[in-house]
Amino acid sequence: MTDSAPRSQPRTPWRAVFGGSIGNLVEWYDWFVYASFATYFAGAFFPKGNDTAQLLNTAGIFAVGFFMRPVGGWLLGRFADRRGRKAALTLTVTLMSASALLIAIAPTYDQVGYFGAFVLLVARLLQGLSVGGEYAASATYLTEASRPGGRGFVSSFQYVSMTMGQLIGLGLQIVLQHTMSDDALHSYGWRIPFVVGAVGAAVVFWLRRNLLETEVYTEEEDQGQERGTIAELLRHRKEAALVVALTMGGTVAYYTYTTYLTKYLSNTAGMSKSDASLVSFCALFLFMLLQPLAGSLSDRIGRRPLLITFGIGSMLCTVPIMTALSHADSFAGALLLSLAALVIVTGYTSINAVVKAELFPTHVRALGVALPYAVANALFGGTAEYVALWFKKGGVESGYYWYVSACAAVSLVVYLTMRETRDAALSRGRADDPAAPGKRRTTAV
Repeated sequence: MTDSAPRSQPRTPWRAVFGGSIGNLVEWYDWFVYASFATYFAGAFFPKGNDTAQLLNTAGIFAVGFFMRPVGGWLLGRFADRRGRKAALTLTVTLMSASALLIAIAPTYDQVGYFGAFVLLVARLLQGLSVGGEYAASATYLTEASRPGGRGFVSSFQYVSMTMGQLIGLGLQIVLQHTMSDDALHSYGWRIPFVVGAVGAAVVFWLRRNLLETEVYTEEEDQGQERGTIAELLRHRKEAALVVALTMGGTVAYYTYTTYLTKYLSNTAGMSKSDASLVSFCALFLFMLLQPLAGSLSDRIGRRPLLITFGIGSMLCTVPIMTALSHADSFAGALLLSLAALVIVTGYTSINAVVKAELFPTHVRALGVALPYAVANALFGGTAEYVALWFKKGGVESGYYWYVSACAAVSLVVYLTMRETRDAALSRGRADDPAAPGKRRTTAV
């Protein structure tokens, strides 16, 4: 790159942050509304007569999305390394919009038989592909588009947008439940959140069309080396294994205190569903606000101290927090306990994206983040709720608390032994020093 070719310079610093992270909002909004509105649309796609069978079939299609995430991580991670971060971000949001629109217009069982369920399945396949690629493309773009001393702060907005997506989905569900009858929700109301999701993805597509490629990527674009291949990733198999191991504890804890929390407070603590939803909403909102603060702190003291704090806190505090939550008999008590757990989890969520991106060189960075993360997320995050319910069904619910602690302990070993990544150079021949001679930084945020 030279001064005469500023093709990677963003028009405004915050446009890169917003454009790079906003797709996660739509992704997690879509992911949430499918799970939360399944009780309303399950009967639309499968024969009537057995509500449990309808829900199981719908849940099975939901699970397909998790299995597709590693595939999406591989395909779209490879695409991001070969064609660019902007191209991958644009493609993932296109898949998002298509999947939401398909669900919104899917015909019912009464209209076309099982073809409606097939459309639902195709939509979930697309959604799984999209989610599998969005995380890595977003993490890579935000990391590469940041100045060296601000990468932790900028990348923390990935979880800000992810959490905001869940909050918007939860808020829309509450609004629809209070403004529409139960019959209307079962008949056609469940389509509304998917229409909103499709429109939202289309808006994000327009925003991302105006993004410019990161300087780090364009500097090495024409180096003549293999980009985004499995062979290249295997040259960095130690880093790939690190991604799986450091993700293990974090993703289990995250799913426990976000998507599973409402069900846990309702089924185990005995809170009403409305109170449990409100606790979850308030805790997630405060959790969202903590992400940039923790990300900025990591820019000052390093990534490892935050990861180690999460690992120790989750390993030692999960059992007492979950035990206390099971006996929570007030809104305030449940909120304080939930927030305490999420403060601990913030040590992982606020910086996990930047840590993974800093482990890999540019030509394999997106694939290196995408595939190992998607595998770990499918194995541990995607199964967290199932494992929790399995322990509960077996009459030893406390076993799940120890399971979460054990996953955190495994990750803690990795945090204690891994290298610090804060000052890692993102491209060959370029030190991560704003004043490095001969380098003109054009994507600093």
